[in-house]
Amino acid sequence: MTKLVDFRSDTVTKPTAEMRKAMAEAEVGDDVYGEDPTINRLEELAAEKVGKEAALFVPSGTMGNQIAALTHTTPGQEVITDPRMHIFMYEVGGLAKLGGVQTRTIETADGCYTPDQVRSAIRGENIHFPETGLVCLENTLNRAGGVVIAPERMNAVADVAHEFGIPVHLDGARLFNAAVALGVEAKVICEKMDSVQFCLSKGLAAPVGSILAGSSEFVKRARKMRKVLGGGMRQAGILGAAGIIALTQMVDRLLEDHQRAERLAVGLAEIAGVSVDLEKVQSNIVVADCGGWGKDVDSLIEILAKRGLMVTPFGPQHLRMVLHKDLDDADVEEALRIMSEVSRELI
Repeated sequence: MTKLVDFRSDTVTKPTAEMRKAMAEAEVGDDVYGEDPTINRLEELAAEKVGKEAALFVPSGTMGNQIAALTHTTPGQEVITDPRMHIFMYEVGGLAKLGGVQTRTIETADGCYTPDQVRSAIRGENIHFPETGLVCLENTLNRAGGVVIAPERMNAVADVAHEFGIPVHLDGARLFNAAVALGVEAKVICEKMDSVQFCLSKGLAAPVGSILAGSSEFVKRARKMRKVLGGGMRQAGILGAAGIIALTQMVDRLLEDHQRAERLAVGLAEIAGVSVDLEKVQSNIVVADCGGWGKDVDSLIEILAKRGLMVTPFGPQHLRMVLHKDLDDADVEEALRIMSEVSRELI
């Protein structure tokens, strides 16, 4: 049987032995009553990590983003987003379906608007216009190839939004990848964000869960919105125990993923028919343009899978490859070997 090398996403990571042990031994209670001590510890730890007053454990990043939008906005308002952001592209129209808000998209080079773009997109006082209720950011930005946005650029956006009394939400699904790449603590990136969501179940390797953080008042209201969406869980500490390990043991090792992503990107760029924008390989994501192979992306996925390489379609002829804790140097070399083999056969 062909060994599968899974580069599809950092969501495919398996929990560590320490996580499994912590989950088995977790002290638990009813979290809806606020009585799960492990969840309470996780939320306190998470809030401290991002420099916020409080935090809320949620089942998924999508739920965290939607809770943030529901908490910040009222129906009929407008949300500013880049069309490539997860909250716009991958959350099943939740902003409209759940929150009754519409989106105003701003095309950006790398997912971060300029202050002038935000200022011009904010609605003025006019009986015909919806009110601008929220500005969204994403760091790292998946659809831009995992590019990292510097805190000062995000702060400049927040300054304009706050000038108009508009909150800013950060989808930091891979927040700690951004922090490691920038060489700063996560709280530095989140300093002027009114709320932030980050995933425990991607590069940090926990099996389930995300965190939504903000002010104490924001989290109090967000907790009720979580209940509305069915996200209130009972003895959730079994999951929260893995989240504590994720935050205390799995952050620093993300640098290994970034280094392997760079090695993979350089190797892919040397393969005939493949091009990679090396400047955009800034974290654990690599996007390869295989247009020189003359095949559509679905055919490429099938060809590679038969050889044991699993990747994600990312455009008409583009493939996304994501590094994570369950891939080592040998797996990177195997991926390059398979890609080179396919290149020789197709060109």
